[in-house]
Amino acid sequence: MVLTREKVPFTTHPYEVDPKTPAYGEAVAAALGIDPPRVFKTLVATVDGQLGVGVVPVARSLDLKALAVALGGKRAAMAEPVAAERATGYVTGGISPLGQRSRLPIVLDESALGHETIFVSAGKRGLQLELAPSDLVHLTGAAVAAIATS
Repeated sequence: MVLTREKVPFTTHPYEVDPKTPAYGEAVAAALGIDPPRVFKTLVATVDGQLGVGVVPVARSLDLKALAVALGGKRAAMAEPVAAERATGYVTGGISPLGQRSRLPIVLDESALGHETIFVSAGKRGLQLELAPSDLVHLTGAAVAAIATS
């Protein structure tokens, strides 16, 4: 695991939430007993025909135009789930910004930097990783930009 190899401090947090639950990300935060702004979802989009990743708080939405700009593009749309799963090697709902099959460009919402640690998917439903946002940026080569909207 890249976290262990790079000696990055992290904690795993298992949880149980029905995947069909509306506001799934917020339900994850509730199940873990943490503030929703600290829990981030990993969303795969196409930017000018190329896949890219936005990592935003679960209670907010990905601003596709802002993601496109952050990745040096003009137009963005959400990727088809099959394309996201194929590129990342993860199942939708459990996509992690770490350890993806293809190294996609990643943008982390700037709000993450306001927290000592944040939570992201560990690569499967039912498991979150807690780590410092600066470590996530370092490990993934992520850019940081305002890409979340209410």
